Amino acid sequence: QVKLVESGGGSVQTGGSLRLSCLVSGRTFSAYSWGWFRQAPGREREFVAATTWSGSRIEYGESVKGRFTIARDTLEDTVYLQMNNLKPEDTAVYYCASPEAAFYTGALNLSDVYKHWGQGTQVTVSS
Repeated sequence: QVKLVESGGGSVQTGGSLRLSCLVSGRTFSAYSWGWFRQAPGREREFVAATTWSGSRIEYGESVKGRFTIARDTLEDTVYLQMNNLKPEDTAVYYCASPEAAFYTGALNLSDVYKHWGQGTQVTVSS
């Protein structure tokens, strides 16, 4: 059974930083692509960042480019999202996710591609 568990959320002030973690179990970590999405109250789920299984392609949503960084640790089976220069508009529940297929190399920014999701972790940025 595939399980994704996020952690690292919290409350910070504008300009602060947080690092989210997504611990993966139940599948061969290095064979899968990984993505981060977020959802604020009353808003659609938004693509944040993703990496292919090989790490050769990384994509970011426009609103986080230059501030967020996604990384994989194949020894720890963990996906990270380093978030710097946080803004109030970054406030949301953040989810990590993975497609069903191994070695997936298609579109990374579409939530429908992802079949396995974590429970989410809350990030709150105050002004």
